[in-house]
Amino acid sequence: MAELEALILAWVAQVYQAIGWYGVAFLMAIESACIPLPSELIMPLAGWMLIQKPGLGPEYLLIAGLAGAAGNALGSAVAYWVGAAGGRPFLEKYGRWVLISRHDLEVADGWFARYGAWAVFFSRLLPVVRTFISFPAGVARMNFPLFMVLTFVGSFPWSVALAYAGYLLGEHWEAIRNVMRPLDVPIIIGLLVLAFLFIRRRLKEYQAAGPISAPEED
Repeated sequence: MAELEALILAWVAQVYQAIGWYGVAFLMAIESACIPLPSELIMPLAGWMLIQKPGLGPEYLLIAGLAGAAGNALGSAVAYWVGAAGGRPFLEKYGRWVLISRHDLEVADGWFARYGAWAVFFSRLLPVVRTFISFPAGVARMNFPLFMVLTFVGSFPWSVALAYAGYLLGEHWEAIRNVMRPLDVPIIIGLLVLAFLFIRRRLKEYQAAGPISAPEED
């Protein structure tokens, strides 16, 4: 894992050297498009390499926050529409084969309608979850303008905080990732446990209901 992160860091640094602040938006867009490129590496490095190292003042943290949030919004929009335009029709037709029923989609629609705003906002403040929340929001077809506003608003303080940490720590900015890395583990374990419980319950339901029939062709 450490070797992989070292390679990612070298690439991130090259992107910053090439296009500066546009690189922050570009990399954060990747991070929000269901591609696990840790923002805990992207933003602290920006705080050091693009602000502290060239001798710029802390007011540039605002630019870092705006660039990070704009990138998150762009990447999240891509993941949202992939979920809405591609994931939703696929699951409606073939979801039973991956243990997801139409009823599950209806439940997800209701859940996002009721709690989606809070889920999208607070997910932007959590490692791992923030990378993948956009796709299910798209599958549930959450209100898109609201989704975009909450994505930007939730991503801004996260981006500023990480950039500020990198700004304060300077050359030792990587300590941020060392501190936050252990937080990934319980989140991942929790998600795996929930997935296991869901699959086990659904398999029992399907076993009780009988063999799965092939989906009808249009």
